[in-house]
Amino acid sequence: MKFQVSSTKLLSQMQVLNRVIASKNTLQILDSVLFDLDGNTLTLTASDEETTIRTTLEVEGQGQGKVAFAAKLLLDTLKEFPEQPLTFDINDHNFSLEIQSSNGTYSFIGTNGNEYPEIIQDKEISHSFTMPSDALLNAINKTAFCTADDELRPVMNGIYFDLSTDKLILVATDAHRLVRYTNNNVHVEEATSFILPKKPANLLRSILGKEATDTVISFDDKNIRFVFGQTVIFCRQIEGRFPNYNAVIPQNNENEIIVDRQTILNAAKRVSVFANPGTGLIKLSLTENKINISAQDIDFSTSAEETIECSYSGNPMNIGFKAPFLVEILGVLQSTNVVIKLADASKAGLLLPYESDESEDIVMLLMPMLLND
Repeated sequence: MKFQVSSTKLLSQMQVLNRVIASKNTLQILDSVLFDLDGNTLTLTASDEETTIRTTLEVEGQGQGKVAFAAKLLLDTLKEFPEQPLTFDINDHNFSLEIQSSNGTYSFIGTNGNEYPEIIQDKEISHSFTMPSDALLNAINKTAFCTADDELRPVMNGIYFDLSTDKLILVATDAHRLVRYTNNNVHVEEATSFILPKKPANLLRSILGKEATDTVISFDDKNIRFVFGQTVIFCRQIEGRFPNYNAVIPQNNENEIIVDRQTILNAAKRVSVFANPGTGLIKLSLTENKINISAQDIDFSTSAEETIECSYSGNPMNIGFKAPFLVEILGVLQSTNVVIKLADASKAGLLLPYESDESEDIVMLLMPMLLND
């Protein structure tokens, strides 16, 4: 079989596929990308057995067949080509490959593609809904950063999709932070849910920005499938019961701060440079219409503090937060002003945008750190 394809188009697809391939695979063939040619249609597949991605390219092809090529070797080769047509000439008997460019030829050996495990299921999956790809990307961007790396509680290592007849809620938590994102434009016929693992979530983040189409999301009690454009991502769910997220979100944080998001974000970044590297603790001291942000590292005798204006008429209070967590949350919120709702120095604070879209709602929860004073 033989086909001709643009070097940059193939490189772009290979870079996406390579994100799925694990550093250590149980099956050696999973170090490779599967090429499945059928005339002018080339289908590429990569998998780590838990997550699989399949995408289709239009090429100038002759013949049909399947062959797997080592992903790293092929990717490293493609990176060095400027934009030009490349001809792939594959021997159907020994699976040797010869790549012909404008200046030379490059040869290596592939593997029989029929040995590649068939993981993606094309059958109908019991539950399905559709949403715009940009809306799904936005939802994942606002939640994926909060997922955990917890071997003892694997359900917290992914994003919880909680679907109902009138909305879609995405939740992620690492026990120190929690984010609840609601999209009011997505509806399903019956309430259901699933947990999307972190790896396919991050894979979607890297691809969906290039798509202007809708994404069809299908799932059953074990698997999830995303279909958009010419791409299919298939993954296994995280099995287990996600914690009752509504129970941990406080409802009576009466001390409310309204502050310019960029101002407090920049101040927190500057002050956090002087925080203890081990704890990352910064202190927020609240008085009427002012926030004093401070940090110190006693071991190196360094300290910093800034005072910024805000709208606050609650009780004077000192509360500590882990600086990287606070900075990350403020960076994700993206609104002009943010609202910070507090009860006292020992209870979780809530951060949310002051200006909100009717179609969505987002609440961030951040646990405080103990202050020595």
